[in-house]
Amino acid sequence: MTDRAPLRDAWIIGAIGAALRAGVVVWGAGRFPPVEDARFYHQLATRIAEGHGYTWRWPDGVVTFVAHYPVGYPGLLAGLYAAFGPSPVLGMLLNAALGAASVVAVHRVAATSTGRAGAALAALAVALHPALVAYTPALMTEGVTGALFALAAWLAVVARRASRPVGIWLALGALLGLTTLVRGQSLLALPLFALVAAGSGAGIRRLGLASAVVALAAACVVLPWTLRNCRRMDRCVAVSANLGWNLLIGVTEHANGTFVPIAGDSVPERCRTVFGEADKDACFATEALKLVRERPARFLKLIPKKLAHTFEYCGAAGWYLRASAPHGFSESAKLALGVIETVFQRLLVLLALLGAARAPGALPRARWGLAGVAAAFVLSPFSWVSYVALAVVVALSGRAAGARPALVLGAAVLATSVLTHAVFFGAGRYSLVVFPLVAAMAGTALSGRRAPGRIGESPAF
Repeated sequence: MTDRAPLRDAWIIGAIGAALRAGVVVWGAGRFPPVEDARFYHQLATRIAEGHGYTWRWPDGVVTFVAHYPVGYPGLLAGLYAAFGPSPVLGMLLNAALGAASVVAVHRVAATSTGRAGAALAALAVALHPALVAYTPALMTEGVTGALFALAAWLAVVARRASRPVGIWLALGALLGLTTLVRGQSLLALPLFALVAAGSGAGIRRLGLASAVVALAAACVVLPWTLRNCRRMDRCVAVSANLGWNLLIGVTEHANGTFVPIAGDSVPERCRTVFGEADKDACFATEALKLVRERPARFLKLIPKKLAHTFEYCGAAGWYLRASAPHGFSESAKLALGVIETVFQRLLVLLALLGAARAPGALPRARWGLAGVAAAFVLSPFSWVSYVALAVVVALSGRAAGARPALVLGAAVLATSVLTHAVFFGAGRYSLVVFPLVAAMAGTALSGRRAPGRIGESPAF
């Protein structure tokens, strides 16, 4: 059969993405020091590389074991720091390498669901994405998580056509376990990744086996860290001791949908004398749930604000660059980059809606109608609605959605992000996680209604 989306396209476009990111690293090295959460990731990685473990040295000289931030990204940085020294440019290079790899991965994922032009469009969207490229100097987890999801999606589409997929299922689970250690809520996407990896039309037995193998492999990656926390912290912590903090940020009396500090009077009275990191997080969780139970209507009213902060207020890259080097990245540059990012991302969502609506499947009229309404919201002050609707349009396709795994995998990451930030709180940088696979969804806009056939020897390679 004709190779409709050749692998050489993926490598060519991946090289473009790599060159752009390498250029940003050359430009940003020494110019943009770690700031905000990146400062903690850098320091934690440095301590691991120096043999101090995942610990923090406080101003008074006391050293404690910590787990507030997930260990995954500092652990990756620590490997480089141990080999070459604790320089932030190594983190930038890691980000660039993962970003370039995600370009190739998105091409191969899109190739299972569209033709050559659609796969190329999807890959180019990731290679040229203004936020994903400009965020490369940031020692932050959002771009890395998006890249890891793209690589996991590639493994999932490889597994679905493999004659002996167990080894690939194990690799997929291990990669999703690593992604969870980078960003805890990533684990929520595992069931749908396993569904795709089981294969279109898989029976209950194969689906159950795929899910069990993927989940077991993920657990084998995460469990050692959980056991470490149970041994070293004041109570057991699965991945990170910030669940209660983040929940309280989203429901405190001063909550507005995005980050607000928990300090001073905003610290619940019962928690002010709790000092253990894990115990304090558990206390915050208890008090946050109490606020939700007491005022459920207020909690529900905050959800649109949280999603708006996540999906409408673009400008993550400009925010970081400006915060890191105020004299090296102007306010006007930050605004310009934010505008470009907003236009680019909303065009991708429009294309993804078109691809999801015209895909074969159940309820075509309902899907077209919802996609049309969502498309109108893309250009409105309530564009977050279009992201929610995109996931729903894919879900309405029913079992037929399995013929286009790019849509299922993109919807999985999108839906878990929506649910996470509807409960906790939002920020523009959190949406970066979804855009590699939203780009894969956008590529399906250039496909016909019939699902693509076999692409060369395999759509995955």
